[in-house]
Amino acid sequence: MIPRIHKMGTRTIGLIRYLYGPGTHEEHTDPHLVAAWDSLVPDPGRNPKATYADLQKLLDQPVEALPPSSRPTEHVWHLSVRAAPEDPILTDAQWGDIARRMVAATGIDPGDGAGCRWAAVRHAEDHIHIIATTVREAGRKPRRHNEAKRSQVEARRVEAAYGLRRLNTGDGTAAQRPTSAERHKANRYNKERTPREELRETVRRAVAGAQSEEEFFGRLTSAGLLTRRRVAPSGDLLGYTVALPDDRNRDGEPVYYSGSKLAPDLSLPRIRERWTTSAQATSGEGGAPEQPALPPVTGPAYARRRATAATWQALLIIDHGDDGTAAAQIAAAAEVLDALAKTSAANTRKELRDAASAFERASRSHVKAVRGHDRALRQAAGDLVRSGPALGHGEDGATTAMLIDMVFFLAITAANWHAGRHHAQQAAAAQQAAEHLRAAYQAAATQPMGVLQQRGQRLTRQVQQRQAALVRQALPEVADRILAEPGWPALAATLTDAQAAGHDPAALLAEATRRRELDTAASISDVLVWRLRRSAHLPAAPEPPHDPPARGNRRTPTAAPAAQPAVRPANDSTRRR
Repeated sequence: MIPRIHKMGTRTIGLIRYLYGPGTHEEHTDPHLVAAWDSLVPDPGRNPKATYADLQKLLDQPVEALPPSSRPTEHVWHLSVRAAPEDPILTDAQWGDIARRMVAATGIDPGDGAGCRWAAVRHAEDHIHIIATTVREAGRKPRRHNEAKRSQVEARRVEAAYGLRRLNTGDGTAAQRPTSAERHKANRYNKERTPREELRETVRRAVAGAQSEEEFFGRLTSAGLLTRRRVAPSGDLLGYTVALPDDRNRDGEPVYYSGSKLAPDLSLPRIRERWTTSAQATSGEGGAPEQPALPPVTGPAYARRRATAATWQALLIIDHGDDGTAAAQIAAAAEVLDALAKTSAANTRKELRDAASAFERASRSHVKAVRGHDRALRQAAGDLVRSGPALGHGEDGATTAMLIDMVFFLAITAANWHAGRHHAQQAAAAQQAAEHLRAAYQAAATQPMGVLQQRGQRLTRQVQQRQAALVRQALPEVADRILAEPGWPALAATLTDAQAAGHDPAALLAEATRRRELDTAASISDVLVWRLRRSAHLPAAPEPPHDPPARGNRRTPTAAPAAQPAVRPANDSTRRR
């Protein structure tokens, strides 16, 4: 159940006409009262003798009783309460009870007999609207401090009382939801998402791994957005707004949104924190550890390998670092997901986009991120963008699966981190992102894992037994599970490749299993394959095995035709050559 407090209004009659009218898009059906401050209040929806003006005069009486100089300009309070789509249809009596609980929780009518006047109107099956005037019967203002949070707390109690879907209480760090007008406009133009949601995703992708204002605004322009910059008289840049070229108002002008209206961390000052601290980390200023210069990225596969290594280090930091440093790693991980979704192939694009959209909520909390230590992840995000789109096969596709596998565990780690700090919405968002990443991994890993499994099945029985004994010795707790998994042949082939490359397979296994999230994997074999191939610098997509030609099909050299005499060399030196 979602309560939403709307912007204060100035005309009571205007809101009444909207609530009882047909709606902007004829979506209102059977408007009527379900509750009010007084049970004898006339209902214009069910009583043919009652008018909108009658209800308006009763609601405004306490306001009109004040001297003109003391009357508040904005005195119309509006709260909507909406049930979840999967909730059962509630009766009028149940909605009336919910309305009384909401006005009591928000301070509009605490039940002392002298509260504000209010009325609850139902014009759809799944929600109600509560209209109130913010002057109590004695002429004083109601105590509405922190009303939004109190309405959310009461909504959780209502869900428990009526057996409705339990939602997580917000903490004020979520991005602003699209308004009803924006949703109706998107439906009218057959758009799946509102302009606000499209702009949020585009701006997040533009900022992923960006190192300067010039790069950020250049990406916005390349993405096709209209941009405007707010400049101070001194010439300093104060902020920016963006718009979609085809999103126009009634006057034909573009509808611009500021970065802070898209998400709290997309305002220009918040974005600059990423750039300034990244520069400090490079030079070692501001307490951040100095970072060595990395070689340039040579392609999408190399960028994905580097991002996988950075994600691995981020996992260790989240586990063992302080809250501020961990929060920075989680926020930077959102940039890696945005960059990965932007450069992914068609077979993983949808799931990765959904994962990035879900993880966006997990990237913000009241724990302040200590920037600077997240430079490796932000650099990895920038490398992914600058390396360009990846193919869905070959080394590009295999390293994509390798990176998705590692980011999946980071999402699980972020969910556990948030849950331990009672960040319910963020924990749920990270868990949802992990499910999308699991689906994306299945799409990306099918081909490369199939090749590795074929190579593992062709190993001699002696080699397979030797690798199985190694796994039993290094991982006795999960060895039986690993050997029974379909991915075991791929792991056996990887252990053989690592040994052939001069590595100690036992040491690689010990390093790869340091993560406690190993048990949450659907296939431990798959996880170990990618971790070993990354740490041993093995090709992520090895060549598929080739069958030797059948003995009966071998081609034998044919004799020269008898009519052509053999050509003999002219001398011994020619013969030797």
